[in-house]
Amino acid sequence: MKTLYLAGLLLGCTAGDALCQQTDTVATQAQHAFQEAAIATKKQQRLWGIDLYGPMLLVNPATRELYANMPDSSGKLQKQGAVYTGKLPSKINIANTSLYWEGRSWAMVQLPLPTDKDDRINLIAHELFHRAQPTLHFNTTDPTNNHLDKKDGRIYLRLELAALQQALAATTPAARQQHLLHAMTFRHYRYELYPGADTTENALELHEGMAEFTGMMVCNRDKATAIKHFDKSLYDFVHYYPTFVRSFAYQTIPMYGYMLSQAKPGWNRQLNSQSKLTPLIVQAFKLAIPADVKSAAATYAREYEGDAVALEEAAREKRIQEQIAAYTQLFIKQAHTELRLEKMNISFNPGNIVPIDGYGTVYPTMRISDAWGILTVTEGALMSTQWDKVSVGLPQNISDQLVTGQGWKLELNKGYLLEKNAAGNYALKKQ
Repeated sequence: MKTLYLAGLLLGCTAGDALCQQTDTVATQAQHAFQEAAIATKKQQRLWGIDLYGPMLLVNPATRELYANMPDSSGKLQKQGAVYTGKLPSKINIANTSLYWEGRSWAMVQLPLPTDKDDRINLIAHELFHRAQPTLHFNTTDPTNNHLDKKDGRIYLRLELAALQQALAATTPAARQQHLLHAMTFRHYRYELYPGADTTENALELHEGMAEFTGMMVCNRDKATAIKHFDKSLYDFVHYYPTFVRSFAYQTIPMYGYMLSQAKPGWNRQLNSQSKLTPLIVQAFKLAIPADVKSAAATYAREYEGDAVALEEAAREKRIQEQIAAYTQLFIKQAHTELRLEKMNISFNPGNIVPIDGYGTVYPTMRISDAWGILTVTEGALMSTQWDKVSVGLPQNISDQLVTGQGWKLELNKGYLLEKNAAGNYALKKQ
């Protein structure tokens, strides 16, 4: 899943045009988005050998109003013109994702949609791929890659991406081959620095990377538009994403995959959840990775402003350590509230998380629904490494079914309450 802060769905509306706020207009625009997706996926069905088009929900996060392209099996959605409308239950988190609800497997996309047609189709096709993953034998996982919040992990990812960007822009096969070799050398050195990173990165690249590659290919940008898209995406990624831990795959595999599709059309149809993407890329482009990747990476880095990247990442590392110290004090060392998870469903922004070694990951914003109720976080919560508990600060106001603290709100279901222990910590208790 991913969260996008993009311009509105109401295409072609002028400021102050009251008609653009009417539900029937939104429904019309939703119908238009569905039609675009249906046409694009049908044209590109050779990509995976199937038409990815299927049940979709477009959901307004503020109101929970939804627009579907087909009815649910229980008949709860109401037909409005060519679309179906309703409200998403509060227990379901709103996110760009896939879900099973009311008898169907759906692709869910948050409103507003991007105003650019290619971006709109890209986003929808990404989520349609997630919906189709079981059919395509992609029963993948999406692990965190905490090494990509470390200084050297970030440096060699940024250098890999810079080399990929140059490979895309190359005007000769020899230049493209050279930049691809450099990109893969940076990757192999990163794996040498962080044992096990090849496994966790591969899992996320299969899960989110292949979904974003699918979105990129389904919208069918021409070469010039594709390069412009990648340039903007990479610039935004480096400059506006606080962390790369869960978001890097949205950059790497779409670029590698786009070039692979030019050199070896249909390469992706041989993949499944056990595939190893890095060896596949090395073999497909016939890259001879240097035996001494450390020395080679140091040499190649000069071509991509490696010294400047290292200085930027050293400064960031200092800021992050200060942030981690503050979060450690708040969620671990001092008294706090700890919620054990039972039947958890979660949504979060993957671009702003902060890993804390040995304890878990801080999500500055998240929403969790569970057997005990709904937790909404706006200023940080610590999810444990095992994903079995979440910690927030101390409560400031407690009532029967609503508890609030600094930057968080807990709506309790009947039968649950918060109880303070001898150490001053709060925890859930069943009545």
